[in-house]
Amino acid sequence: MTTIAELPPGFADKVLSAQSTFRSVMDAMARPGSVQRIVPMAGTAGPMMRGTAAIALTLFDHDTPLWLDAQLAESTELVKWLKFHTGAPVVQDSSIAAFALISDGVLLPALERFALGTNEYPDRSTTVIIQVESLDAGRGFELHGPGIDGVATLQASIKPSDLFERLRMNEALFPRGIDVVLVADDAVVAIPRTTRVVSKES
Repeated sequence: MTTIAELPPGFADKVLSAQSTFRSVMDAMARPGSVQRIVPMAGTAGPMMRGTAAIALTLFDHDTPLWLDAQLAESTELVKWLKFHTGAPVVQDSSIAAFALISDGVLLPALERFALGTNEYPDRSTTVIIQVESLDAGRGFELHGPGIDGVATLQASIKPSDLFERLRMNEALFPRGIDVVLVADDAVVAIPRTTRVVSKES
């Protein structure tokens, strides 16, 4: 059983590290498909990647209900780490989560199970953070939409393989919808709800 004293640490410099990580995430959101690096590193627990841990320390707090996939939820050390360092309440109901952490894309549930926001408050939707194998190798994708000058390209190894097909529901839902953040170790790519992604092979 892991005690508080035995938990992996958070940021060494909480303020500067959170500011740097926040910039990386915001740059990723502003430039969909671009690979941003998260420089500040923190301790991590269970199957959580370093970049995911930094994002959690930066964006999660006691006002952000958090949903975990089965693998993460079963890691007692991880749940303790998140509660101790962020204070975010872990919820069982994915439809009320501000954030969802997916350790492995094969565990991603139907996106309709998450909060989709409302027309009046589209920001009240779940941001889904998915850990992936690679954001610089794998299948090729073309991205279109706000923040992209013409077409952006992304090479990535992502599960589920039909993730971007699933995200097409955002077109009909807008301004509601799901924003996705992909993490591979210290690399991060954002796919906002306004971004359209197609496989270059299709």
